[in-house]
Amino acid sequence: MSRYRPPSPPKARYITSEGERTLREELQYLWKVKRPEVTKAVSEAAAMGDRSENAEYIYGKKQLREIDRRVRYLTKRLDELKVVDRPPEDQSRVYFGAWVTLEDEEGDEHRYRIVGSDELGAQKGYISVDSPMAKALLKKQVDDEVIVTTPSGRKSYFVIDIEYCGA
Repeated sequence: MSRYRPPSPPKARYITSEGERTLREELQYLWKVKRPEVTKAVSEAAAMGDRSENAEYIYGKKQLREIDRRVRYLTKRLDELKVVDRPPEDQSRVYFGAWVTLEDEEGDEHRYRIVGSDELGAQKGYISVDSPMAKALLKKQVDDEVIVTTPSGRKSYFVIDIEYCGA
């Protein structure tokens, strides 16, 4: 069995100013707080003697590798990202950073914000600019119909509102 994995498609290089701030805070926390704590715990565990059967030492070394991997990724990624910190000139159309309110065929409303792939997480309503929904929404105006192909079939939405706040 081969370990080859085809390369993933490139992610969009855009991020909102809030997203950049969050990534920089995570990097700062990992480098200035978490890594020193784990390093101290590993050195204390190493002082206990036999490292081959020392669970605290083995787990601590694994944590350090994970922290270092994440720090390397964040450092590299933050260098290549372009921060979108102001709304577009034409705010009547959907672009990166927009909050878009949609109405589906049943009359239910959905609200989404188009953000970079690095900003996804616990924030409710954030969708990646690389997602099919966001790609279908880009450059649409209020009252335009948006048709998105989903695993369960094609769905139709109407754009009700477009907002740019704190982009």
